[in-house]
Amino acid sequence: MTMSTFSPDDFAPAIREEKHHQIVRPSLSYWQDAWIRLKNNRRALASLWIVIALLLFTLLGPFVWTLDPSLQDLDTISQGPALGRISLVVEDPGQWEGVSATPLPVAEGTELTATNAIHVEGAATTQYVRLYWEAVPGAHHYLVYRNDHEPESGQDLGLPLGSTFVPEELGFEDRLQLRPQSYWYTVIASTEFVESPVFTTQRFDVTRAITRSQAVERGLPAEPGSEVQLPAHPFGTDTLGRDLLARVMYGARVSLFIGIFAPLLFVLIGTVYGGIAGFFGGSIDIVMMRIADFVIALPFLLFMILFRISFGIGPGESGIFPMLLALVLLRWPDTARLVRGQILQIREEAFVQAARILGARSGYLIFRHMIPNTIGPILVTLTFAIPMAIFTEAFLSFIGMGVSPPTPSWGSMSNEGIRTMLSSPHELLFPAIFISITVLAFNMLGDGLRDALDSRMRSRE
Repeated sequence: MTMSTFSPDDFAPAIREEKHHQIVRPSLSYWQDAWIRLKNNRRALASLWIVIALLLFTLLGPFVWTLDPSLQDLDTISQGPALGRISLVVEDPGQWEGVSATPLPVAEGTELTATNAIHVEGAATTQYVRLYWEAVPGAHHYLVYRNDHEPESGQDLGLPLGSTFVPEELGFEDRLQLRPQSYWYTVIASTEFVESPVFTTQRFDVTRAITRSQAVERGLPAEPGSEVQLPAHPFGTDTLGRDLLARVMYGARVSLFIGIFAPLLFVLIGTVYGGIAGFFGGSIDIVMMRIADFVIALPFLLFMILFRISFGIGPGESGIFPMLLALVLLRWPDTARLVRGQILQIREEAFVQAARILGARSGYLIFRHMIPNTIGPILVTLTFAIPMAIFTEAFLSFIGMGVSPPTPSWGSMSNEGIRTMLSSPHELLFPAIFISITVLAFNMLGDGLRDALDSRMRSRE
C-alpha cells in the first residue's frame, strides 16, 4: 500500500466562478400587468382617450364656450352650422304705414292684368321686406306669395303670405322667418271673386341684419348701416334660436351625471349585497338571492311612472330624481349576482382560511380580502353599466319621461330634433352623435378592461 503525498495546494479553497443572471422579464404587479395589456389594446386605449375628452368637454367646455344655452335669438332660428356671420345693423322696424293709391277704374268686362313691377322699400333684410307695387285697374285686393325658387307655373307660387284688404293698399310687409337668401315674391291682382290669370314675380336677395336695439343688447356697434360680426354657431341653432354647441355641453352634464352617478350607486349596493350573500352562504344566501331575483323581475318603466307620480312630477316637468331612484333600486341585482359568484370562489382560498384562523372577523374578511380581489370584474361591470344608464336616460327623455325642456340633455335634444329632422337635420344629428360615441366608447373600454383584468391572460404571454 503506497502512501500518497498531498501538498498544501491540494487543500486550497476552490475558486467559484460567478454567474451573472439576467432578468428576462421584470416582476410586475397585477395592476401593472393589466395596464400593459390595456395599452396594447388600441381600441380600448382610443376609447379611454375619447372618454377623457368627453369629460373635459363636459366640465371645461362651458368655460371656453361661454354662450348661454338658454339665450334665444329669433333671427337665427334653425340655422345650420356656421363659424361666423356678418350682419347689417338696421333701424328697429316700427310701424310701417305702407303704400296707398287711388284705385284705377276699369271698363266692364275687362280682364284683370298683372302689376307692372314689384319694388322693395329700403333694403331687403332678415328683419323685414317691405314690398310695394303699381295699381292694377279693377283690382279689389292683392294676394302676395313667397317662394325660395323661381315659380314654374301658377301652381308653384310658394307660401301664401297674405293679402291686402282694400284696393288702396299697394304694399305688404313680410316678417315671416326670413333667412339670408334669395326669395321670389309674386303679387296677383284679384276682384272679390276672381283672381287674375297673370301675375308678376320679382326676385329679391335678403341680407342678414339685426336691429339697433339688438346690437346694443349684445354690446355691438349700433350705428345703422354698419356691419358687425355675430357669434359663431359651430353646431347651428335649434327651433328657438339657441346655440346647439352650448346646449350639447350642458346636456352632457345631465346625461353623464345620470350615466355615471347612478351606476356608481347601484354597483356599490350590488357589490356589498353580493359580497355578504356569498360570504355567509346557506339560508342567508338563498333568501338574499331570492330577493334579488324578485327585484330583477320588476318592470323598470312601470316603476319609473310610479316614481314620477309619487313625487308629483307632471307632464312637461323634468324627472331626473325619479330616474336616478329607479336605476339605483332596480339595477343592482346584476352586480350582486356577479360578486356573489366571485366571493363563493374566493372564500375557499388559502389566504382567506389563514386570516380566519388568525381571528379575522367576517366584516374584515369581506371588505379587506374578498371584495378587493373582485375589483376587476366590478370595474368591468361599471364600465358596461355606464353606457346602459346613458342610453336609458336618452330613451326616457326621448319619450318625454326623463329630462324635459328647457333643461338640456342629449335625449331631450334628440326628442326636439326629431320634429325638424327633414328641414333641419343638424338639430337631431349632433346630440345623436354624442350619444352614439359615448355609448360605443364605454362599451369598447369595458371590453378592453375585461381582457386586461383577466388573470388567465397573464400566463399566456
